[in-house]
Amino acid sequence: MRVVVAPDSFKGTVTARDAALALAAGWRSVRPHDELLIRPMADGGEGTLDALAAALPGAVPHPVPGCTGPDGRPVTGRYALLPDGTALVELADTGGLPLLGGALAPLTAGTRGTGETIAAALDAGARQVTVALGGSASTDGGAGLLAALGLRLLDDTGADLPDGGGALARAARLDRTALRPAPPGGVRLLTDVTNPLLGPTGAAAVYGPQKGADPARIALLEAGLRRFADLLGGDPDLPGSGAAGGTAYGLVNAWGARVVPGAAAVAGLTGLDAALAGAGLVITGEGRFDLTSLHGKAVGEVLARAERAGVPARVVAGEASDPAALTLTALSGDPADARHRAAHWLTAAGARLARAHDAG
Repeated sequence: MRVVVAPDSFKGTVTARDAALALAAGWRSVRPHDELLIRPMADGGEGTLDALAAALPGAVPHPVPGCTGPDGRPVTGRYALLPDGTALVELADTGGLPLLGGALAPLTAGTRGTGETIAAALDAGARQVTVALGGSASTDGGAGLLAALGLRLLDDTGADLPDGGGALARAARLDRTALRPAPPGGVRLLTDVTNPLLGPTGAAAVYGPQKGADPARIALLEAGLRRFADLLGGDPDLPGSGAAGGTAYGLVNAWGARVVPGAAAVAGLTGLDAALAGAGLVITGEGRFDLTSLHGKAVGEVLARAERAGVPARVVAGEASDPAALTLTALSGDPADARHRAAHWLTAAGARLARAHDAG
C-alpha cells in the first residue's frame, strides 16, 4: 500500500521533516513492505523553507551571512535556488520574532535582512522569488526589506529613515531611483492570513500586541503604515496585504508580488496531489489540531486534497479538540513528556496507526 506522510511542524518541538520521518519509521516497524512517500508540509510560517528543502530535489538552502536581524544585529539568511530559477526565502530566518530573544521591539524591528537575502538570491541568478511570510517580528510594511533592495524612505530633511515601523509616520517621500527591478518570473508571497494592511483587522491592530505593542504603539504603527501606503500607493485593503507586519503590502505594490495561500502553494510545489494518486492512506498532523486547522493551515489543506482524491486520512497531533485525532499526549499520558520526546511519540503514533490498519 502507498502511504503519504504529510505533517506540518509540531511547533517548538519537531520540524515537519522530522515529524514525517518519525511517523514513517513507526509505520515501517509494523508494515515494512508499504511504499511511504514523505511530503513535509507548511503554510508559509516558520519551517516552510525546511519543509520544501526536504521535499524538493535540489532545494538546498544556501547561507547568506551578515544579514541584518530584526533588531539590527547580524544574522544568517538562507535561500534555496531550484533548478527552474525559483528562489525560496523565509522571512523568519532574518526577521522572525524568536530572533529578538524575548526583547520585543515593536517600533524598531525591521525586515531589512529579508531584503538582503532576496538580493543575494537575485545575484545568484534567481529569476523568480517565493517568500514565506510567517513569524515576523516587525510592523514596517516591508519598508526595511525594500530599503535593502534600493528603495529610499526620506524624511522632510531628505535624510533616510531608520528601520522599523515606528519611523514610517515621518516619511515625507520615496525615492525609487535605485530600487532593483522585480525578477522576470515574478514574486509569490506565501501566507496563511487574509488581513488587510490597515484598520481594526490590519497588521498593527491584530498582530502588533504579540510583537510587544501597547495601544499607543499600535496607533503609531497604524499611522506609519497609513503614511507608507499614501506614498507607495496600491490597495491597502487587499486581503493578505497585512501579512508579516504589512510586508506583503510592500512587496505587492513595489514589486508586483502576488499573495497566495501558503499551504496550497507548498502542496503544489511538493507534488502532494501526485503522491495521493493511488494512495491507500495519508497521515498528517501538527502540534495542536482544532477547528482553525481546517482554514488555511497545512493540515486542512492535506485533508481537503485527500478528500478530493478519495484517500482516507488520519491526523496525529500533540493535542487536539477532535477526538478522532491520535494525540501524543494520549499516547504518553504526560503532556510535558509528549512535548519533550515528540519524535519518540510520533514514532509510536505511526506504529499505532499501522496496527490499527491491520486490525481493520
